[in-house]
Parts: sequence; structure tokens; C-alpha cells
Amino acid sequence: MTSVDLSGGCLCGAIRYRIAGAPVFVGQCYCKDCQKATGTGHATVIGVMETQLSIAGEPAVYASRGESGGQVQRHFCPVCASRLYTAADSAGPVRMVQAGTLDDPNAVTPTVAIYVKDALSWDRIDAAVVKFDRLPPAAPRA
Repeated sequence: MTSVDLSGGCLCGAIRYRIAGAPVFVGQCYCKDCQKATGTGHATVIGVMETQLSIAGEPAVYASRGESGGQVQRHFCPVCASRLYTAADSAGPVRMVQAGTLDDPNAVTPTVAIYVKDALSWDRIDAAVVKFDRLPPAAPRA
């Protein structure tokens, strides 16, 4: 992916964000937590460094424990409840921005799928992406 800036925001417009530079990764997560948080079969996320992400507005945060026992923080609009991005203790400075909140969601293409062991039978995984039953071996654990 080329180094272009991406922008997006919540449904009501109360929160806007900008991603400066190319994402670290674009992927789909099929874990049970993402299914519950999205209300569908998977979450499509853009992994960026915290320093690449600038936020205008004040997101609310819901914190829970991930599979590893570390804290996972889901940031969302307190007005319209749109999920914006996720931070995890174990992911350090990487933030996972919800791809559907981009002004142009077609600006990114997933190249990896994780937690495919939890994929629902009706949610099709693109044959072109690299698949992992859990996280890739060198990936941070949430």
C-alpha cells in the first residue's frame, strides 16, 4: 500500500480521525470478541501506530480482557455509538481502526485473516488472504 493519508469518523460526525502514512496491516478478525462487538461475523481493521492516528473529538471507551488476559479498549462515539478503534495492552502502540469508518473504505484491502478457527459458517473468508487459526506467530496477543 502506498503512503497515503486516510480519514474517517463516526456515523453522526461528532468524532473524526486521520491516519498519517501507510497502515502496518489491514486484516479481518473472526474471533468471538469481534463477532460480539460488531454484531456480525468479523471485524475488518486497519493496524496503525498510535502516532499515526489523530482524533478530533472525545471517544468513550469500553474495556474488557482479551484472550491473553490483557486489557482491550474499544473506543467509540458517545453520541452515535460507532466503534472507531481498538487498543490492546499486548499490542503496545498499534491501534486497530475499524475500516468501515473510513470516508473511503475501498482505500484499503485486507491481506490477512486471524482467528479463522472461530469463523461462522455463513461468513466467507476471501481465498486471497493469508489465514491464521489464531494470531500470526510474531503478532502481539490481545
